[in-house]
Amino acid sequence: MKDLLFITKLTLTEKKDLFLSILFGFITGIATVSLFASSGYLISKAALTPPIYTLTVFIACIKLLGFISAGSRYGERYFSHRATFNILSRLRVSFFEKLEPLVPAIFLKYRSGDLLSRIVGDVETLQNFFLRVFYPPIVSTLIFLWTIFFTSFFSFYIALVLCIGLIFTTVLIPAYFAFRLKKVERHVRQSRGNLSTEVTEFFYGFRDLKIYQQLEHKQEKLIQRSDAYLKEQEREAIHNLFSQSVNTFVSLIISWVILLLGVYFVAGGQLDGIFLAMLVMISLTVFEHAAPMAAFPSYLEDSRQAAARLSDATRQDPSVKTSDEKEMKELPGQQAPSIVMENVTFQLFSEILKNVSITFPAGSKTAIVGPSGSGKSTLLALLLKIYKNYQGVIRINGIPIDQLDDDSLWKNANVILQDNHFFYGTVRDNLMIAKDAVLDEDLEDVLKKVKLDYLSLADPLLERGGNLSGGEKQRLAIARVLLKKAPLWILDEPTSFLDALTEQSIYHHLFEAAKNDTVILVSHRLAGLENMDQIIVMDEGAIVEAGTYKELMNKKGYFYQMKQIEQSVFTAN
Repeated sequence: MKDLLFITKLTLTEKKDLFLSILFGFITGIATVSLFASSGYLISKAALTPPIYTLTVFIACIKLLGFISAGSRYGERYFSHRATFNILSRLRVSFFEKLEPLVPAIFLKYRSGDLLSRIVGDVETLQNFFLRVFYPPIVSTLIFLWTIFFTSFFSFYIALVLCIGLIFTTVLIPAYFAFRLKKVERHVRQSRGNLSTEVTEFFYGFRDLKIYQQLEHKQEKLIQRSDAYLKEQEREAIHNLFSQSVNTFVSLIISWVILLLGVYFVAGGQLDGIFLAMLVMISLTVFEHAAPMAAFPSYLEDSRQAAARLSDATRQDPSVKTSDEKEMKELPGQQAPSIVMENVTFQLFSEILKNVSITFPAGSKTAIVGPSGSGKSTLLALLLKIYKNYQGVIRINGIPIDQLDDDSLWKNANVILQDNHFFYGTVRDNLMIAKDAVLDEDLEDVLKKVKLDYLSLADPLLERGGNLSGGEKQRLAIARVLLKKAPLWILDEPTSFLDALTEQSIYHHLFEAAKNDTVILVSHRLAGLENMDQIIVMDEGAIVEAGTYKELMNKKGYFYQMKQIEQSVFTAN
């Protein structure tokens, strides 16, 4: 229930609409009860053949109550739904603000389909919190209390029966089903998340499933997830119907008890018979406002689960280093930064980095090499604050990286990762992500530098660059960083899909643009590293060698052996 406190606070921010919703809901309920009470009294009164003007007055009152009921119902729906939409808007913004700093590391914890289910489905579920959980108990209780107070003027015992009915239909029965619902494990939200995950993976991996002839197997798994979700929904619907049936049955029993008591009191002379129909009509009508309470347990549990899933997605890992926003600092723009890593250890599933200490002087050019899985890409991810739960110290320009504003760091970095995203649109759209208000001539010039001048700026790109080859994607990513011109270059295998001649040409433009900047390059290829200021050799998460190209070759250690193997492979080819 702690997770619902935040949703309750959001609800209370809409004080005006909250008050007006309750006010109009109360007026609607009272007008409806009064309408049927007057109708019952009018029927009894008409049987005694009173003067016509008496009936006329009552008929006019009934029509007026009808208008009041309809008008207040409209007001109640208008203000309650407006409050709901405003609450949902605030919830979406709040959830995004909490989620955004966790990206992209959050994808290590959640699959994209599950996150999508939480962002869309669970947020939408919480629209019922105000309309079905927060609001109905207040309005139903107010209507019942007013009705009991009014009824007590005619019969204390009938008012007492109504009070007992209030306790049963709004407290005891909902509490029983809420307790029963907790015992019966329901996983509607989880099933929906699983289904969303399977659908997402099915579409993203359709080509590979087709190639490896696993399409039918994946389809069967998808159908199983769908069936599980449908079963959970069926269980939920059955539970809701049973709760509503019990609530309706109890309310009818209460109405029968009131009728029998009324007959007994009329026969004993303790109640005027003209009021009997009125009291029965009151009991039949007032319990209609207890009907929403039948669904209260289900909506409460749904809201609790949805709030818990949202809270779980945005809960910070206690091992992640955080700083007060007031202490966050910014990197100075257009100044090549220096970077120092001291005794940095990072563990994800297993230990990936082990006591890594490196210095990247301002304006230096550093290459990081080593076998696959040695921790090179992870090291870059730490420098970009993608991962934050590490041990040790990382400083940029002498400032601990934990105290640097994320946006400031990314703003001053030219980044090429192994997986670069391209948006559905045109070549121009994807280039202008790097820099606003750039001329077409500059865009065409940078395409020429990366040997993509055969592409037009108006050429369409599919989602994730589906119509580009691996090499074209890398060259388009390089074109972006050439446009951005930030002072820190973090490059993770930027030319792994390119041929040697194209790679040499592009590196020429890259290092020409970054001649005064700090460059950190991860590469499996050892060719072309002669002019680097330092080369860091990594293996199994640790630094095994460091120095210039000449120093490492003279040392004839790990780097020398890697170079000999590379040369022998190319010689053999």
